[in-house]
Formats: sequence, structure tokens, C-alpha cells
Amino acid sequence: MKPTTKRIITAAITGGVHVPSQTPYLPITPDQIADEAVRAHSAGAAVAHVHVRDPETGRPTCDTDLFWEVASKVKARCDMVLCITTGGGIGMSLEERIQVVPRLRPELASFNMGSLNFALYPVAAKIKDFKLDWEKPFLENTEDYVFANTFRALKHFCRTMNQHDTKPEAEIYDTGMINNAAHLIEVGILRKPVHMQFVMGILGGIPATVENLVFLEETARRQIGEFTWSVCAAGRHQIPMGTAALLMGGHVRVGLEDSTYASRGTLARSNAEQVEKIIRIAWELGLEPASSQEARQILGLKGLDKVSF
Repeated sequence: MKPTTKRIITAAITGGVHVPSQTPYLPITPDQIADEAVRAHSAGAAVAHVHVRDPETGRPTCDTDLFWEVASKVKARCDMVLCITTGGGIGMSLEERIQVVPRLRPELASFNMGSLNFALYPVAAKIKDFKLDWEKPFLENTEDYVFANTFRALKHFCRTMNQHDTKPEAEIYDTGMINNAAHLIEVGILRKPVHMQFVMGILGGIPATVENLVFLEETARRQIGEFTWSVCAAGRHQIPMGTAALLMGGHVRVGLEDSTYASRGTLARSNAEQVEKIIRIAWELGLEPASSQEARQILGLKGLDKVSF
């Protein structure tokens, strides 16, 4: 691939990890999620990574009607690329997680590349006052939770995305998942060119260090060849690891899914605040944010006219 100064900035709007008691700024309703996506786009994000939540309780859900509502509202207001989650939320079945792809036929969807212990339980001890009765057990139960993505499930998810011309964004939580991606390429299910997201700093996954990011990128290069990639990192690692990715030629994901803070001790009031911060850093490094149309070209996406929302 030719070197470029363009970097794709993704905003992960709400996620399925944080609970409302952690921050009053977490978007919950379809209108709030759509507004946050559009605000992030105005700030310079080319892509929004979309989860949805029950508008009454704030709990993560896989309701395809809610996904459709959010996606259609964003599409009506801007040309942002929407990366729809197939990770869903803790405890959701495989069929619940994948059903959004046939319904929306999005340009891009997350594709979790293997199983891991996805642990959030230490967060429960840090929250003094839970506002909703589901939040504490939701977090504590992850001490015994495996985020399951078997090879049978991986093949089913990838074939479903291929059928609807949705590009998989391969979510890599640890090094072995690069092997999984290489295997799916070898058997003809995962198509090149591959786009990877290195997800770092999750308890159960690879720690968020520059050394580990270099190792992931080099390992993927040896096993897969040419590919595009981005990085997201949990909590305080979000901006440092994003900066490292910019310097290494990668793209960056920020957003309230990954961190509720704008800086140490200061809650982010919106996803746009984090987008603006990483873009300021990019400009200082002589880089510039890609537009949504440029992101489509870089990633080889089918276009907004071919989705079903």
C-alpha cells in the first residue's frame, strides 16, 4: 500500500461495556446515540462503531429495530460509515449477535476473532452508587464469563457478512486471534484485503503497550501480508495507544465505549471531545483525518447506497 497521511478516526459511541452509573454522558436512547455519532462526524470521525441500549434501562441489547432506528437517523444527517457490532453484549447468543447484519446490511461490521475471558468485574468495586439494579450483577458476573467465538461461529459470522457484502472488521484481542484470521483466509472464508482492529487493555486480552502493538502489527504482517489496521485501547490507554498507532501508520478508534474520560480525572462530555483530541494530535504529527468517503476508499467498502437502512 502507498504511504498516506490520511488516518481513519472511528468513534465507538456507547458500547456494551460501561454502565450508566459510570458517567452521566453515556448515550442511551436511539436519538442520543445518533446525535453522538453525528457530533463525532462533525468533529472529524469518518466511522461510528454502533451498539444500542434499551432506552428504558440503559442495558445493552441486540434489538435490530433499535439498530435500524439509529442507523437510519445517522444516514439522514451525514454520510458517516457505520460499523455495526456483532459482539453485542455480555450473555447474548450467537444468533442474537449476528442478526443485525442481514437486517441492516451495513458497510462494515465488527468480527470478533476468537474467544477470551472478557472481565469487567473489578469495575464494580469502584462504583460507590449504582443507579440501576442490573448494573452491579452485570459487572460482577463477568468474573465467570467467556466471550465465546468458536471456529464454527467465526465461519458463520464471516459467511453471513460475505453474503450481504458487509466488510468484516477483525477484532484482535490477543496474538492467537491473528492465527485465527490467517486460518479463515487460508480456507477461503475471510477475504483479502483484511481490515483489523487491535483491541488492547481488556482484562483477559493483550495489555496495552507500545511493544505489544508493534508485536501485533509485525505478527499480522508476517502471517497475512498487506492489510489495514486500527487500534483501540481501554481506559487511560486510549489516547497514548492511539498516538502510537498514528505514528506506525495505523488508524485510531476513540469513544465512550472504550473510555469515559477526556483526560485524567475529567469525564468526557461527548465522543466528539475525544475525536477532537486525537485529531489535534494527528495534525501535530503532520497527519490528517480521512473523510467518510476517503475511509470507504481506504477500506474498500460497498457504499452507503447499498445498505438496508
